Amino acid sequence: METGMIISLVLYFIVMLGIGLYAYKQSTSDVSGYMLGGRSLSPSVAALSAGASDMSGWILMGLPGAMFVTGFSSTWIAIGLVIGAWLNYFLVAPRLRVYTEKANDSITIPDYFSNRFNDKSNLLRVVSAVVIIVFFTLYTSSGVVAGGKLFESSFGLSYEMGLYITTGVVVLYTLFGGFLAVSLTDFVQGCIMFIALILVPTVAYSLLDQPLESTLHSVNPDMLNWIGAGSALGIISAMAWGLGYFGQPHIIVRFMSVRSVKDMPTARRIGMTWMIVAAIGAVGTGLFGAAYTYENNIVVEDPETIFLILSELLFHPLIAGFLLAAILAAIMSTISSQLLVSSSSLTEDFYKTFLRKEASDTELVTVGRISVAAVALCAIYLAYDRNSSILSLVSNAWAGFGAAFGPLVLFSLYWKRMNFEGALAGMVVGAGTVLFWIYSPFMIDGQSLSSYMYEIVPGFILASIAIVVVSLATKEPAQNITALFDEVEKDL
Repeated sequence: METGMIISLVLYFIVMLGIGLYAYKQSTSDVSGYMLGGRSLSPSVAALSAGASDMSGWILMGLPGAMFVTGFSSTWIAIGLVIGAWLNYFLVAPRLRVYTEKANDSITIPDYFSNRFNDKSNLLRVVSAVVIIVFFTLYTSSGVVAGGKLFESSFGLSYEMGLYITTGVVVLYTLFGGFLAVSLTDFVQGCIMFIALILVPTVAYSLLDQPLESTLHSVNPDMLNWIGAGSALGIISAMAWGLGYFGQPHIIVRFMSVRSVKDMPTARRIGMTWMIVAAIGAVGTGLFGAAYTYENNIVVEDPETIFLILSELLFHPLIAGFLLAAILAAIMSTISSQLLVSSSSLTEDFYKTFLRKEASDTELVTVGRISVAAVALCAIYLAYDRNSSILSLVSNAWAGFGAAFGPLVLFSLYWKRMNFEGALAGMVVGAGTVLFWIYSPFMIDGQSLSSYMYEIVPGFILASIAIVVVSLATKEPAQNITALFDEVEKDL
C-alpha cells in the first residue's frame, strides 16, 4: 500500500481517538452525560451525527454498487429514504425532544416507552430492550464484517486483523467518550463522507469521453430504465425503506440530545442538505463509475467496490487514503452509535431496572462502558464467520425496528387515547409480522413474501392497526398520562 494512504489513515485514527479523549473530559461524569451528551448537542452536530450513523457503508458501497449493476431503478430506495428522513425530522424530532425530557427525563427509547405509558410492570421496557440488543448486536457485526473486508481488499491485511482494527478504534472512543464522543466523531465523519461523495463522482464524470447516456446504453440498455426489471410494487417496496426511520433507535436518539427544540428547524435543514447531496453523490458514483470503467476496459469483480476502485485510480495516494477513510468513517460511525444504544439499554433497562435501582451515576457509567465492550466482543465473534448471513440481516433489522417501533413512536407522540395495551400490541404485532414475512414458507407467484414485498410494509400497517384497535378496545389511559400529553402539547 502507498505511504500516502497509510499517512492519511493514521491521521484519521489519531483524530478520532483525540475526540474521544476530549469527550471523556467533558461529559462522562454522569449517566445523562455519557448516554445523551447532557442534551447539549448543537443542531449541526446532531444533524450530521444522525446522518452519518444512519448511512453506514451503504451510502459509499451498497448504493453505488446497486446503481453500477441496475442503473436508475435503484434510485427509488434513495428517494424513499430522503422522504422518510425529512418526515422524521418534521414529525418526530421536536415532539420526541420535549416528551422524553418531560417523561421523567427518559434517556433510552425503552425508557421513553415505559415512562410515556406509566408501565409499572416494565414489560414495555423489557420487550423493546430485547429487540434493540438482539438486532443491534447483529447489525453491529455486519459493520465489523465490512471493516474486515475493507482492510483485507484495500490494505493487504488479514480479514481478522481488519475486524480488530475497526472495532478497536470504535470501542476506544465510544468506551471512554460516550455519546458526546460518538456524536462529535460522527460530525467529523459526516464531513469526510460529504466531501468524498462530491469529489469522486465529479472527477469520474469529468473524465468521461462520451455522453453518459450513450455509454450507459452500451453497458446495458436497462440501466436507463427507471422501472428496471421490477414493477410498480417493487418501487413501492423500495421507497418503503423510508418508513423505517421512525423506529431506528440510533437515529431518533439524536433528536433527544439536541440542546433545545428551537434548534430543530436548523438541524433539519443541515441534516437534509447533507443527506440529499450524499444520496446524489452515491447515485453518481455508481452511474459514472459504470461508464468510466466501461470506457477504460476496467474489470470490476465486485460492484460494491466501485467507490474504492475510483478512489485508487483517480487520485493521489494521500487523497485516496482520505477517501478510504470516508468508507471507514461510514462504517465506524454506525457501529459506534449501535454500540452506545445497545449499551444504554443494557445499563438503563436491565442493570438499573432489575439489579441495582439505587446505582450511582459513576457506577452506571462504568456498567455502560463494560456493556460497550461486551456487545463489541459478541459482534466480533459473529463476524468471524465470513460466510454468515449477517449482512442480509441489515435490511431485516431495519424493517424490524421500523415496524416494531415506528408506529409506536408516531402514535405515542400524536394520539392522546393510546394506552399501554395498544403500545405492547403494536410492538409485538410489528416485530412478529416482519419475522413471519421473512421466514414464512408461503409463496406468491413462486416468490417468497419478502422478495414480493419488503416486510416493513405489512409490518408497519398491521402494527398501526393493532395500536388503534387494542387501545380503543381497552380502558382509557390514566389521568396522569393524559395530563403529561397535554403538558407536552402546551410546551410545543
